[in-house]
Amino acid sequence: MKLPSQGSSIEAVVDKMKERKAEDANWRGARTFSLVYPAGEEVDRALREFNNLYLYENALNPFRFPSLHTMEKEVVAMTTDLLHGDENAAGAMTSGGTESILMAVKTARDRARAERGVTAPQLLAPVSAHPAFAKAAMYLGLEHVQIPLADDLRADVSAAAKLITDQTAIVVGSAPNYPHGMIDPIPELAALAAERGIHFHTDACVGGFMLPFLEKLGHDIPPFDFRVPGVTTISADVHKYGYCTKGASVIAHRHKDTAQYQMFLYDKWPGGVYGSFAMAGARPAAPIAAAWGIMNFLGEAGYLRLAGRAIAAAQKMRAGIEAIPELRIWGKPVATLTAFGSDSIDIMAVGDVMDDRGWHLDRQQGPAALHMMVSPEHDRVADQFLSDLRAAVAQHGESRGVAARYS
Repeated sequence: MKLPSQGSSIEAVVDKMKERKAEDANWRGARTFSLVYPAGEEVDRALREFNNLYLYENALNPFRFPSLHTMEKEVVAMTTDLLHGDENAAGAMTSGGTESILMAVKTARDRARAERGVTAPQLLAPVSAHPAFAKAAMYLGLEHVQIPLADDLRADVSAAAKLITDQTAIVVGSAPNYPHGMIDPIPELAALAAERGIHFHTDACVGGFMLPFLEKLGHDIPPFDFRVPGVTTISADVHKYGYCTKGASVIAHRHKDTAQYQMFLYDKWPGGVYGSFAMAGARPAAPIAAAWGIMNFLGEAGYLRLAGRAIAAAQKMRAGIEAIPELRIWGKPVATLTAFGSDSIDIMAVGDVMDDRGWHLDRQQGPAALHMMVSPEHDRVADQFLSDLRAAVAQHGESRGVAARYS
């Protein structure tokens, strides 16, 4: 396609966009289980207002747009407070979990060089850790060492103890991990790191804005945040269960002293001092404004209400899945993620039927599974989902094993 020689009317362009958008997944109907986290029309309307107010600004220069600088600092402060940081905590906003993870790994690598003389840095993370850690290792020149999982699908601490070395720059645990919704043994992994003065990172990109509220609602949540000795940094995505529009995450530091290793400063050019706490230079202002806006709009009461809806929907769906004899849930997830499969039927064929019925379940391997990340709006469709799932299983109920193409 070439740039058109003549422009079109706004109406014509919008019509074409709507035509294409009609082919996209129906997240507003709560038919998706990742990528978008629907919390209802009231939240959507608020987000439109917050985004539109800062549609054009650039968050690169805090001196030109001090309101953005203030909002970013307050988003970070509210997030670190949720994660039980104290007055020494610090951090920055990024474009998402991957960038927060990149900055955590960059911080750990540079800190290991400066404080421990590490020359061949290693990144030690569970097999179930998000691929962003593998990406960070590749981009930043660390050896990626994987911790195997124990039978409960959490990181195997004894295996981690054997893999950690003097060159380990960072140890990672997930709260929860994306594939199975399991929270790694964060206290034990962080203790292994602390014994050697190694940076420990909790990846709470998924759980950072869900687990604190589930705990307040009385659910038993394993320790994962700054209350755990040895946890150095935490990533938490505001654009997941913080219900912000895309492009908003936080990288939080237990102590501002480690944040210096995240900072990039440069003055060896004619343009003056250039500084950045994240990978991007120019940054869209709207995600910062939307994050600040939605956190103030919802407040603790709003987040508790939405967390209650999401966990109730997740528990209802899990109970319905467990009631289908051919299906089983992998692990024992404590929050809103669930992966389920089968020992007797082709779970991917079941997923295909669910696709035909308008549902969008992610596929996983090792073990083969259909994956769900439940949002508050799924409470409206839980009964229909389970009805369609029972029908899909009945349609493919013959014992055929797991499809070879996904094994």
